[in-house]
This record gives sequence, C-alpha cells and structure tokens, in this order.
Amino acid sequence: MFAILEPASFFGEACLAGETVRMATATSLEETTILRIEKQAMIDVLHKEPAFSALFMGYLLSRNIRIQEDLVDQLFNSSEKRLARILLLLAHFGKDKEPETAIAKISQETLAEMVGTTRSRVSFFLNKFRKLGFIEYNGGLRVHGSLLNVVLHD
Repeated sequence: MFAILEPASFFGEACLAGETVRMATATSLEETTILRIEKQAMIDVLHKEPAFSALFMGYLLSRNIRIQEDLVDQLFNSSEKRLARILLLLAHFGKDKEPETAIAKISQETLAEMVGTTRSRVSFFLNKFRKLGFIEYNGGLRVHGSLLNVVLHD
C-alpha cells in the first residue's frame, strides 16, 4: 500500500496492536520533521490523556476509511480514474480547507506505484489531462477542479 500523509499524521501505529515486523517504509517528498514515540510512552499517553486518545482514534478511523476507499478504487476503477482521484486527493479537493492547486513535487514513478500501473501509462494520462485543461505542469503540477469530471463520469 502506498499513502501520502499530511502534516501531523501518524505512521507505524500497527506496533500498538502487536505487529512486530514493519510492513512498509516511509519516504519523505519534502523536508520533514519526524517525532519518534516509544511504544510504551504512546500507550501511557493514550491511557492518561482522553483528549489525545480521541484525536488518535479519530485519525485511525479516518485512515481506515481512506484505506477502504483506496481498495474499492483499485478494484472497480480504471487506472485513469485512479490517477485523477490521487491528484485530486494530493490537491486536497473535497477537504474542509481550500484546495491547493499546486501539489508537492512527485515523480511519475511514485504516481505509478500509487495508481498500480506503469510510469508510461501515468505519463500518457497526465498528457491527456493537460491537453484537456484539467492540469498544468511545467516544473510543478497544478490540478484544476475540472479533473473531477474524470472521476465522476464514465
């Protein structure tokens, strides 16, 4: 599984449920600060701080929903629709805050891994999206809300 995490996200939380082998790696696309929390310290905070426990539980539940959405996307949508959805998610379309049309620098290889296809297919779809005016890229990638048309229509 491949995920892009937002600032103030958690990862590696499966160790709290007893997972002893790491099932994934983390790679930063931008300059990042990471805070490592020992397992016992995290358990202690979860037991002693109800507000933090609620925040953490909310994060886990929303991440679980996102994983389910990703699975449905992978099973039922074309690679073109999956790429459009990923670009919209990276630009924060559909979130509470204002969309950021310019997204973090991300390679076609990384996008291909996220979509579950080849880099050449991603390149083909990006060129198609650009020609249709859904995105712009010239060193950076800008996503327009009109890209929703690819996701919403068959």
